[in-house]
Amino acid sequence: MTPPPSPLADRLARAITLAGPMSVAQFMAAANAHYYATRDPLGAGGDFTTAPEISQMFGELTGAWCTDLWDRAGRPAIAWVELGPGRGTLAPDAARAMAKAGLTPPMHFVETSPVLRAAQAQRIPDATWHDSVDTLPADRPLIVVANEFFDALPIRQLVKRDRWHERLVACQDTLFLPVAGKPVPDAVIPEPLRVAPPGAIIEACPDAVATMHALAGRIATQGGALLAIDYGYDGPLVGETLQAVRDHAPANPFDAPGEQDLTAHVDFTTLAAAAQAAGAVAWGPINQRELLGALGIDQRTAALARAAPDRADALIADRARLMDDMGTLFRALAVTAPGWPAPAAFA
Repeated sequence: MTPPPSPLADRLARAITLAGPMSVAQFMAAANAHYYATRDPLGAGGDFTTAPEISQMFGELTGAWCTDLWDRAGRPAIAWVELGPGRGTLAPDAARAMAKAGLTPPMHFVETSPVLRAAQAQRIPDATWHDSVDTLPADRPLIVVANEFFDALPIRQLVKRDRWHERLVACQDTLFLPVAGKPVPDAVIPEPLRVAPPGAIIEACPDAVATMHALAGRIATQGGALLAIDYGYDGPLVGETLQAVRDHAPANPFDAPGEQDLTAHVDFTTLAAAAQAAGAVAWGPINQRELLGALGIDQRTAALARAAPDRADALIADRARLMDDMGTLFRALAVTAPGWPAPAAFA
């Protein structure tokens, strides 16, 4: 059953009536801005669950990855950054692992949602919050973690008809639906994709490219590293990946804007190219199973089970979700400053 129109849906419908169809990117940006600003979307009572919410091991191993790199880089004074930290679940688990090796950096969160900022402050009250990457510290190396961040950034879609057209969102009788807009020049289409059958769709995420380029430029200049974990592919490819999740089930991404989570798969090839263009070194991508396996998830599962035998079955089930259910769907890309060591699991 389609949810009733929301205030955002009414505003978007009026905007389309007045100005004509809007781009998929505009629609997705408005929908996700409203969605994340007005709720905690995570957990059983929300719409989806992320790896840090499944098990403390994910955050601990992420912290171990950061610690190992920091140690081999000579233990510089760094700032630790998380992009889109959700409830702030990953950060304390990572901080606990880092502190065991003497790494206790100031923590910075890039987050715009007031609801999620409040949840994050419950876990890391002395963090510093940023609306964008532009205000991150410029006086020291940055170690940046981005788990399921890039997938929520707005994408452009192009659809093939007689030619390639920008895909837009129209509104008819309170229903939002995709339509073909004006043709785009062939020059904007990657050459291998220009010959495609009618109905084919390709996607691009300018915001992801811009964010990666900015962060990689900082890292190349200041030192440091970035670890991005998300579901994605090696692009460019033909295919639609825009999707919606509501109550832990797939939904129509054009229904109820602002009331469900919109995401798209990440083009890791393009992200790596953006990092390299900014002067940084890109590693991978590798799949999540390879990353967590190399960082010692089996050993950590066994250690936690020995310490809490009554939780052994649950720990084994959590490991299976991270390694089997999510292990090949999710991928990891690392970015380092020139001269910094090769990151664990990628070399």
